Parts: sequence; C-alpha cells; structure tokens
Amino acid sequence: MHLREFTHWALNQTSPIVGWLRALARSLYQDVGGPGVGAVGMCFSGGFALGMMVDDIMVAPVLSQPSMPFALGSDARKADLNLSPDDRLVIAQRAADGCQVLGLRFSGDKLVGSRFDTLRDLLGDAFIAVELASSAPRDHSVLTEHRDQASVTKVLDFFRAKLLTP
Repeated sequence: MHLREFTHWALNQTSPIVGWLRALARSLYQDVGGPGVGAVGMCFSGGFALGMMVDDIMVAPVLSQPSMPFALGSDARKADLNLSPDDRLVIAQRAADGCQVLGLRFSGDKLVGSRFDTLRDLLGDAFIAVELASSAPRDHSVLTEHRDQASVTKVLDFFRAKLLTP
C-alpha cells in the first residue's frame, strides 16, 4: 500500500483503499458465506467500513473515531465522511433499507470533527451512536488505548446480532 491509497485531505471522495477492502470482503464472503461481513474501522481507517457498505454483503459496519479526511480547518472538512457523492447515495439507501451502522467516539475528540452529525443526517435511525464522555483532552481510541470495555461489548454484540445465523 502507498499513501496515495488514502485520501487525507480530499473532500467528497472515497479512499481508493476502500475498493480493495470491498474486494477482500467479497472474497472472504465467497469462501465463508453467512449472512454477510462486518468490519471495524478505527481512526485513520474509521470511515472505511462505511465506504464498504456500498456492497450488500457489508451488514455490520463499525466506525470507531472516524478521522479522515483530517478534521482541520473548514467546517466542511470536519463533517466530511470520506465518501463520493455516488457512494453516499447507495449508503443512504442501504440505511433506509435497514442496514445499521455502529459509531463510537469520545465526546471531546477533535479528530472526529462533526462527522457524527453528518452520519445522523445521512443514516437517520440506522446510525447507532455511542458517544462517551471524555475524561481527558487526548481521549481518542475507544477500543484500544483508551479502551472502554462497555463499547467493546457493544461492538461484539452488534457483530453477533448481524453476523451469526440463528
């Protein structure tokens, strides 16, 4: 992978790496089957699971502290989901059809910008927001460095509900 596979600054574009991730998910789905695929994106890759939702096999997208494109400067940059307009339309329709998206962040995480507001607008009731009160200005990594066990449990429960065949 090269840095050109990621869109650090560009607005209204889906990162090229998402195409590769979608192909990987399709390949795994063909090999394993089941109700679909789940993915967790964190920080730099936080929105990638959302971009993967273009494919119907993505049934359990999790966005943990989505931080691209970098939320510096303009309000548009802080709100951008790193999606092309065409991908936004498909994802909005999938959400309207019932595909839920789990999002996690600390309330004071400036790297996330205002993306959760954008996600609420795009996904409506299909967006399940987990917003944790920040205890320190540097709180960011919900599932790892600043791990919140209740959030880890929510992710695992989300995957069980979406991916395990009854």
